[in-house]
Amino acid sequence: MNTMYVEIARGAFQRTVDGKPVDLYTLSNRGGMVVKCTNQGGKIVQLLVPDRNDQLGDVVLGYETLERYLTGRQTFGAVIGRFANRIARGRFTLNGTPYQLPLNNGANHLHGGNGVQSQIMDGVRIDDRTVRFTYDLRDEEEGYPGTTTLTVTYTLSEDHELGLIYEAVTDKPTIVNFTNHTYFNLAGEGSGDILDHDLLVNADRFTPCDATLIPTGEIREVQGTPLDFRWPSRIGARIDAEDAQLKFGSGYDHNYVLNASGQGLTFAARLADPVSGRVLEVYTTEPAMQVYSGNFLTGAGSDIGKGGKPYPVRSAICLETQHFPDSPNHPHFPSTILNPGQRFRSVTVFRFSPKFPRTQEAESDAKKAHRSGGG
Repeated sequence: MNTMYVEIARGAFQRTVDGKPVDLYTLSNRGGMVVKCTNQGGKIVQLLVPDRNDQLGDVVLGYETLERYLTGRQTFGAVIGRFANRIARGRFTLNGTPYQLPLNNGANHLHGGNGVQSQIMDGVRIDDRTVRFTYDLRDEEEGYPGTTTLTVTYTLSEDHELGLIYEAVTDKPTIVNFTNHTYFNLAGEGSGDILDHDLLVNADRFTPCDATLIPTGEIREVQGTPLDFRWPSRIGARIDAEDAQLKFGSGYDHNYVLNASGQGLTFAARLADPVSGRVLEVYTTEPAMQVYSGNFLTGAGSDIGKGGKPYPVRSAICLETQHFPDSPNHPHFPSTILNPGQRFRSVTVFRFSPKFPRTQEAESDAKKAHRSGGG
């Protein structure tokens, strides 16, 4: 099998940070797929996937050393929590008690503040294809109530599926919303933008946002908007359209309301690169998915990645399965409350294939998914 990627060495991650050991874990299958991840933020550091010519390529943005992860962009490949996405003005009320969270995104709170993505999790290798990360979010950590234990399990199958299972319990009522913030480029990290990737999102609706990317509370149809990806479309086809929502996000940075949510593991999205032939399908139990087209990547500083390659604007896309942003302030959104005695559980599967579907096949699959409400 041919290869073209930067080697990531385990030794570049093996050290102690704040008294906690950090390591790099490698998962692999017989088909050649390799996943390397670290317990620093539960981050997916490298993801090697074969293309149509059986050539392995690294399809995720990131760094080569732990030091770069500690000082660089904290979201590359990371587990996000205690609350993924934004909370307006960092405020919410739970059972009559108001809470104020740190403001780290203008006037708003983003990704749990100094959340799991910045922490050293406990890592345990289960077998050659499974690793488990655990972190205790303390009561009042980043302003949230309750000591909440999060466990994230990564499992790589022989069918080129990377499964992510999130589980959490708490000792006080709290709010939780976890996701993975991997930046994907199926042509290979550092190989240019993702504007020619085809994207399909199994969602008829989205939650419009204001100029600070906080949901207005409306749930709007995608039909007739540049956010309509119900059929496969080039990401770059409408990304610069004269549309207020695209202006607010400088491109796509929006929460899609997935069809058939609440019905178990359902089809959420398909991303395809016509050049390499690589295809990524996303399945999830979550009710929504944030589509972020890498609009704030700069190609400099913390956006210099593996092998010194720059990661410029729109050189990757994130498909973040989640609950809705700012849910605690919108009672009609799916609840993000977790109470003692309950166990939060969420599953997301990233399924990879080197078989780029012909347009008519992709559209047929999309229509079937749309009619059935799933995939």
